[in-house]
Amino acid sequence: MNNAKIMAKLYKGGRAAEEETRLLGTVENKLGMANWLKDEGHEFIVTEDKAGPNSVFQKNIADTDVLITTPFHPAYLTAELFAKAKNLKLCITAGVGSDHIDLNAANEHKVTVAEVTGSNVTSVAEHHAPPRAQLCAGARADREGRLERCVARSSFDLEGKVIGTVGAGRIGQRVLKRLMPFDPKELLYFDYNELAPQAAEALGVRRVADLGDMVSQCDIVTINCPLHEKTKGLFNKELISRMRHGAWLVNTARGAICVAEDVAEALASGQLNGYAGDVWNVQPAPRDHPWRTMKNPLGAGNGMVPHMSGTTLDAQYRYATGAQDILRRWFAGEKQESHNLIVENGEYATKAYGDRKR
Repeated sequence: MNNAKIMAKLYKGGRAAEEETRLLGTVENKLGMANWLKDEGHEFIVTEDKAGPNSVFQKNIADTDVLITTPFHPAYLTAELFAKAKNLKLCITAGVGSDHIDLNAANEHKVTVAEVTGSNVTSVAEHHAPPRAQLCAGARADREGRLERCVARSSFDLEGKVIGTVGAGRIGQRVLKRLMPFDPKELLYFDYNELAPQAAEALGVRRVADLGDMVSQCDIVTINCPLHEKTKGLFNKELISRMRHGAWLVNTARGAICVAEDVAEALASGQLNGYAGDVWNVQPAPRDHPWRTMKNPLGAGNGMVPHMSGTTLDAQYRYATGAQDILRRWFAGEKQESHNLIVENGEYATKAYGDRKR
């Protein structure tokens, strides 16, 4: 296709992106594809401005052919915006996780949605495990800027603990593999799909068919499943109440899988001893978000970072080159790699994903 209009919603890297050109997911470095698109004769708009009707994103969506976003500070493509996006034909997630796109609306308007499957799995798994690195605050600054050294009162070893993962796909299995050398008492998993016997044996993991039953057995629960209609708000007050008193919860999947207020309440009561997250239910999170300030009764237990686990320099190379390949195939009229497709021709690309939406 000639003379396409492509818009990318990326984040501003500032001086860091100017000094490190491998920060490809930034406005400054434009996924490394600006010169290629210019040489091919396409219009390429790159912005971080996404909020409100006067934003660059919303002003240009009406005649954009291709929208590229990352999952880190995404542009949220709602049903209302789909109705305005008369020319939109393709949405590319430069990364993994397309929950910022209304997929039902994409199907209704027959817009293809694709992402770079697998581009971040190693990066997220390495960030996720060991969870102790996030969950214990060895020292923290008080209001006067001094450092306290007694927060080790809420720090424990992983050895001898029961650890369970919600989701045992690409990331979940890698997290389990990285936890094995810490000699946990037991590794558990909950997933709608059972692992092959050889894979389960290699990981030394046991499946628990009921989620509430699994979390009740765990000292640490890690969340490694996608966000969809069946997992949104999954970790609410009721499920958290079934966890062991004083357990930890680690979430590098999607913030909206947890009910923010219920997590904060559980931490304040001591039902949760710690919550560590790389993801927020709204990104960027507002200043008054409860996860910014929540604490357990000992004054610790909260280990939040901005959504960064899946955007290491290695991951950025993978998702930038993967996004470019999706775009190249679309220009050439070639078939997309099936594992990258989320929706196509008004249908979910895989039955498994469609089942999640019903």
